[in-house]
Amino acid sequence: MQILILGLALWWASHLFKRIAPGARARLGVMPGKMLVTVLSLAAIGLMVVGYRRAGVEPVYTPMAGMGHLNNLLMLIAVFLMGVPHSKGIVKSKLRHPMLTGVAVWSVGHLLVNGDVASLVLFGGIGVWAVLSMVLINAQESWTPPARGRLKSDVIGLAIALVVYAVIAGIHIWLGRNPFLGTYG
Repeated sequence: MQILILGLALWWASHLFKRIAPGARARLGVMPGKMLVTVLSLAAIGLMVVGYRRAGVEPVYTPMAGMGHLNNLLMLIAVFLMGVPHSKGIVKSKLRHPMLTGVAVWSVGHLLVNGDVASLVLFGGIGVWAVLSMVLINAQESWTPPARGRLKSDVIGLAIALVVYAVIAGIHIWLGRNPFLGTYG
């Protein structure tokens, strides 16, 4: 569990560095700063994956029947939202933080189907980070929505999200965590 917590702490530190210590982050420069965040993020992901897989299953609650269906829908929405910043669709003009919202949706979906301590730490910790990030960004920066986009871009984004979703599901199955099994009764 310590490895999981270390990875989560590293994720928080690397991603909140710009918000909590903007002067120090600015002194690093654009590219060196982005490189540092990238390296720390990859290390954090590695630690979280290893820590989560090593953590024992200590149940806290039993997921309700049918939550697997809801989780899968939320995962598709989360994947779609992750691509919104790179599109010129309508959703981009309506939602200030599509990627962070996608992470929060991902977190909630995973908490619906995983009721153990390690899942609460991992998915809850990442979800809280996403919400805190949105709050800090809103407090520090104003937002002017981009011009209204085209529905065609959102449809293309949804098609891409379906392909990415299938790849993610395949990776989960390969790792032994089939997202299409469990809590469907």
